[in-house]
Amino acid sequence: MKYTPILLFALLFGCGNTTNGDAEFETFSQHFIENLWKQNPGWATSVGYHKYDNILTIPNEENRQKSLTFSTQYLDSLKQFDFEKLSKTHQTDYLILENYLKSNAFYINEFKSFEWDPSGYNFGETLFKIMSNKEAKPAEIIANLNKFLSNTNAYFSAAKQNIKNPTREHTELAIGQLKGTKEMLEIGDIAAFFDTQKSEKTQLLASIKDIDGFLEFLQDQLNKIDAGKIKPRSYSIGKELFTKKFDYEIQSKFTAEEIYNKALSRKKEIQGEMYRYASKLWTKYYPNTPLEKDSMLCVQKVIDAACKSHVNRDQFLAEIERQIPILTEFVTSKNLIDMDPTKPLKVRKEPEWMAGVAGASISSPGPYERNENTYYNVGTLAHYSADEAESFLREYNQYMLQILNIHEAIPGHYVQLIHANKSPSMIQNIMGNGAFIEGWAVYSERMMMEEGWDKNTSINATESSDEMWLFYLKWHLRAACNTILDYSVHCKNISKEDAMNLLVKEAFQQPAEAEGKWRRATLSQVQLCSYFTGYTDIYEFRQGLKNKDKKFNLKEFHNKLLSFGSPPLKYIEKMY
Repeated sequence: MKYTPILLFALLFGCGNTTNGDAEFETFSQHFIENLWKQNPGWATSVGYHKYDNILTIPNEENRQKSLTFSTQYLDSLKQFDFEKLSKTHQTDYLILENYLKSNAFYINEFKSFEWDPSGYNFGETLFKIMSNKEAKPAEIIANLNKFLSNTNAYFSAAKQNIKNPTREHTELAIGQLKGTKEMLEIGDIAAFFDTQKSEKTQLLASIKDIDGFLEFLQDQLNKIDAGKIKPRSYSIGKELFTKKFDYEIQSKFTAEEIYNKALSRKKEIQGEMYRYASKLWTKYYPNTPLEKDSMLCVQKVIDAACKSHVNRDQFLAEIERQIPILTEFVTSKNLIDMDPTKPLKVRKEPEWMAGVAGASISSPGPYERNENTYYNVGTLAHYSADEAESFLREYNQYMLQILNIHEAIPGHYVQLIHANKSPSMIQNIMGNGAFIEGWAVYSERMMMEEGWDKNTSINATESSDEMWLFYLKWHLRAACNTILDYSVHCKNISKEDAMNLLVKEAFQQPAEAEGKWRRATLSQVQLCSYFTGYTDIYEFRQGLKNKDKKFNLKEFHNKLLSFGSPPLKYIEKMY
């Protein structure tokens, strides 16, 4: 009898008996990971595991059922282990695996985004990662790309069968991003790679036609929505799905409703702190005017005056590049966390195939490619009108841009993800918790300010630190309002008008930033909660340790915290 790898492992370790654990669990984890990559070759490629680069999984019902079977069988296999006899690290791995396998079933059986989110049918990033494999010879990469692309017709045929009632917002996003993927094949990186290898482009051209066919299908869906022939699904997923998704993705000790209420409370506190700084700065910007007694209006007026100090639109990316070594020097000189100069950070224009959701992001090397570059993706202002660009630049003025770079780069995402790749647990590496990752970035903003970044003359030579604190608080207010917006959009059906009032009037955001955040809230669910939730978890954990230990060392705390990879904070607390 021929056994599948999963069933074979269950036979080896199963038979209704539990096993003592760590060595067996490590073997189990290795089997699981290899079979996970077979089941999800695109995910494997994204983390630098290139064994299955030539496979494009067809998103049909047959493969969804295979994925469900995978989850069911591995959940059964997990039960063979005596949880209490595992080490803390393997207990964490166990819980992470259990959560992943259960969430996989939830996404297929209940969430069903494959029916309403066409932006999920885009393999642009996978193509880029296949092409970027430095361990493979060019001829092998070409062969992998051609084999991968040979399935695009079946891939998009299945996508058309899946899509039943798409949202307008996700359909528009899919069209924009797929045009970016098409451009990569026509005149971009992939086309250029084929040219340098003098390779035949027959399959490339066929796949471009397949993308065109899907783009026509999506445009037809939009036309039917406009004509009233299709009733689009709402972008709001509702409280029940949101709550379940929050529990699976965020994995906090707080529920979605609890973190929403904490964010509401924190919003009021931050607004009060901002007023104190605005009051101190009032005479600097309005020297012959009595202090504005309306606290919110006072803050808004000071922000309006101070935010005019920003770079020109054509210098935005260059200014980000300039600040990176200054941030590095500050972190090193203050002895805040271990840095790794051997892991480069490259600032680049955001690729078109990933544009349309966030204006800045980090693309970090996976655990199988730890020596590759980390990319800081910066959105372009090329398509902005003069007024839109000015609004954007006022939002990311000379103060806010510093906080952005702390968050995305140093010591935020870039540094954290470099540390995460050194974790001995592959499970915790490949299944990083978004709330911990974003929470660290938000925590690092506050930590840098506490350690004196506001007085760093390399960046801010002519201004007092009060502006830096005011705009830091404005940025921090964004994290709280991200949670409020996310929860309100999907659980309270907030209108765009009310959402814009929250973001512009209560969070002091520029209209362009607020429009972008509204769009992001309609395109994603739960992710916007990760910033404030993760920050709250980490900051409260740190303060608890400081209160208990008079010899508390900040650098030691940071290094140890990040040494576990990126699991949920509630698991780190048990391993710490």
